[in-house]
Amino acid sequence: MSVLLDLRIPLDRFAVEVRWKTIENALGIFGHSGAGKSTILESIAGLMPQARGRIEVSGERWLDSENHIHLPPERRRVGYVAQDTLLFPHYNVLENLLSGTPRADKPGGPRISAERVLEVLELEPLKGASVTELSGGEKQRVALGRALCSGPGLLLLDEPMAGLDAPLRRKILSYLLRIHEEFDLPTIYVSHDATEMSILSREVIVLSEGKMLARGRPEAVFLDPSVLPMLREEGFENLLEGQAQDAKESGLLVELEPGLSVLVPASGTPGAGKVVFGLRAEDILLATRAPEGISAQNVLPGIVREVRESAEVGADRAVMVIVALGRGERRLVSLITRQARARLGLGEGMKVSLVFKAQSCRMLAVR
Repeated sequence: MSVLLDLRIPLDRFAVEVRWKTIENALGIFGHSGAGKSTILESIAGLMPQARGRIEVSGERWLDSENHIHLPPERRRVGYVAQDTLLFPHYNVLENLLSGTPRADKPGGPRISAERVLEVLELEPLKGASVTELSGGEKQRVALGRALCSGPGLLLLDEPMAGLDAPLRRKILSYLLRIHEEFDLPTIYVSHDATEMSILSREVIVLSEGKMLARGRPEAVFLDPSVLPMLREEGFENLLEGQAQDAKESGLLVELEPGLSVLVPASGTPGAGKVVFGLRAEDILLATRAPEGISAQNVLPGIVREVRESAEVGADRAVMVIVALGRGERRLVSLITRQARARLGLGEGMKVSLVFKAQSCRMLAVR
């Protein structure tokens, strides 16, 4: 997929302005509420008549205001899942899915069967149920399924996990990963959650009051000094993925790479398969010598790659230490105080041990 956005959309408080050209097929738009994220999705879907500029998707021009091109929404082959699921209350689950199929039957639209969607999203037992009887997570799965059944060339997801509690968010996140792997649909995902964005996107832009602050791979963008202040409330969360190995009484052993494993909480996770979990930077302790006789069960060797001090990272001028693990392809971020950095004498190239409890790991998704 290729996407070209060169847009200006006037709003009441500011104008959204974005210039974005990419060939990635898993894209994200990150920012606080009211930054203009949904406005961009609505413009791509053809729902913002005031949008000016150009929109091109895979070589097809959907908007070119200079040349008076403005494809109507029904010709853009977009599957749009809004924050409000907007299901048809008088239809059951299967009927809601099938309501999207007339668009898929048009020439040029990929066909995804309702039967396959029911299977992938585990909706088969619910297909005859009224949508008014479903939980929030079930309704969100039906909304995703209806979008898939519409035969989209591009899937637009507008904070599909907003308002869901943590267990439901984890389930929906797993389904979103499954959708991407099963159907390989180009997707643009909107969220104010940096962790979700990092899991679901290969390239992101960061939006603030309609303006782009940063663009790139999520693992780089969320370490950008201009973006870090936006993470202050939730804190920086490291993202790790590995293969579940042995389920032990004390937790689940996850292999990050050969010879490098960690222990995570076992509750609600399978005995085998890929898992994705988060680890807050504040929960990682650093030691210049391998510690002994401690209660924390995770002690990983690493090499300091960067020490970054900024008043914007957190209270008391916290110091961000970026550490390479194992073969060096993985990075973990630890957040420590200036006093701790000085006491340890931390600098680039130093060998350190990263220490954290299994219970500090937050299970996010199961593949």
